[in-house]
Amino acid sequence: MDGTLLATIIGALIVLLVVVILLYLSVRIVNEYDRLVIFRFGRTGPDKVKGPGIVFLIPVVDRPVRVDLREQFIEVPSQTTITKDNAPINVDFLIYWRIADPLKSIVNVAYFAGALQGIATTTLRAVIGDILLDEVLSRREQINEILRTKLDEVTEGWGGKVTRVEIREITPPRDVQDAMNRQLSAERTRRAVITESEGKRQSEINIAEGAKQAAILTAEGARQSAILTAEGFRQSQILSAEGYSQALERIYGAAQTIDQKTMALQYLETLKALGASPSTKYVLPLELSRLVESFSGLIDDGMRARGDRPAAPSVAAGGGEERPA
Repeated sequence: MDGTLLATIIGALIVLLVVVILLYLSVRIVNEYDRLVIFRFGRTGPDKVKGPGIVFLIPVVDRPVRVDLREQFIEVPSQTTITKDNAPINVDFLIYWRIADPLKSIVNVAYFAGALQGIATTTLRAVIGDILLDEVLSRREQINEILRTKLDEVTEGWGGKVTRVEIREITPPRDVQDAMNRQLSAERTRRAVITESEGKRQSEINIAEGAKQAAILTAEGARQSAILTAEGFRQSQILSAEGYSQALERIYGAAQTIDQKTMALQYLETLKALGASPSTKYVLPLELSRLVESFSGLIDDGMRARGDRPAAPSVAAGGGEERPA
């Protein structure tokens, strides 16, 4: 009885173990970035590419191969290549790639990454061999694109896709480096001389421009000053003429009010001033006789006004003759 129970338990455990093994062999969980290429009795096809998710297999019959679809990179070590002008250079670069067709990547090539690295070295030598050294050093981006295009054409049949090629370093020979350093130094010296001369030229232009502007401003100031001076002189002359005109008008107005008596009194004042002078000789104008006559007339008029007889003059001025009373 105990032996039968033990045999039953052992049998159940064996069946359970077989079931677990069969479940492990028949169920696969495929990630989002993975695909399973299933070989059934050694044959496969497009319908045998499974995932992502849970994939059921037939144990012993199906053989799955997992393919990673994520972008990866290969570091190609430094390669010595010859340029078109026979200059040896060392180039190392990176290749970024991913699997575009899982079935082709398993069926058409044994090891995609290794095959890609091998074809990359030969393609690099072919591309660099068609380019001069100066162009290799200056056209790095173009070389990257040429390498990517050529590698992509080759790997398309392997189910891969080359997304980017990046040259990390290009090392020319020692003598070429020395020549490049001398050329770079000469180029920097040339640029420094050009920059210095350009700065000097610009400085001289600025100084000349400043002098020109200063001369223009000075001339403009002198012109404005001359204009203002002339305008002031003109206004002064106008005001002087107006003052002189007003003086003449006032003199003329005053002269209109002067009568013969006033003029006679002015002559007498003048003769009084002459009499007070220390001079012994006098020159009297001829018009003095007219003054005496006018003055005599004024005296006669005054005497007539008082009822007296007028007196006769005794002297005629300016060389005139005596007249009877």
